Amino acid sequence: MTRRGELRIYLGYAAGVGKTYQMLEEAQALKAKGVDIVIGYFEPHGRKDTIAKTEGLEVVPRRVIDYRNTSFEEMDTDAIIARRPKVAVIDEFPHTNVPGSQREKRWQDVLIILDQGIDVLTTMNVQHLESLNDQMAQITGVKVRETIPDWVIKQAHEVVMVDLTPRALLNRLERGVVYPPEKAQRALQNFFKESTLVALREMALRQTAHEVEERIE
Repeated sequence: MTRRGELRIYLGYAAGVGKTYQMLEEAQALKAKGVDIVIGYFEPHGRKDTIAKTEGLEVVPRRVIDYRNTSFEEMDTDAIIARRPKVAVIDEFPHTNVPGSQREKRWQDVLIILDQGIDVLTTMNVQHLESLNDQMAQITGVKVRETIPDWVIKQAHEVVMVDLTPRALLNRLERGVVYPPEKAQRALQNFFKESTLVALREMALRQTAHEVEERIE
């Protein structure tokens, strides 16, 4: 019987805290140790320092899906399984696949990959956790559509909190590290208010502590 792959989640409280960067740093460290690792899906968001972290890592080509006369690129789950690496790096765990994909959600693809004995490193923000959805709506005024059921997170072998103070995150946003200037301005007026970020960070810290406690028990 195939050993089930281990899932490691890099959890943050907002875009720009450095989840993908830290995940890729870990990927590079594993590659340096001789581990067979591939990038199954990576979302660059135009962040130069994060893109630089992918250097030298093998990338599994994406699958192109046509939907409403437009071509979309999605993760090619079958290609990752056929490649059979020891570890696959898969960004944006809560992502919803374009209609016409084999599965609706990326987390469903990840479970299939884990079943094949492949370890997965992935990223998500705390607001995508299903049980926190109502609390999130109260804090941010936004109802998160892309959620992940709690039982999926419970399957993680490890949850790593990627932390940055709200002040430092706002500083990165203002410097244009997180989003292009126009999008950054909009973000600062909406979701990225310091009080909101403080509340979200507290939630992420609580959630991580809870996950750690459960694993110790």
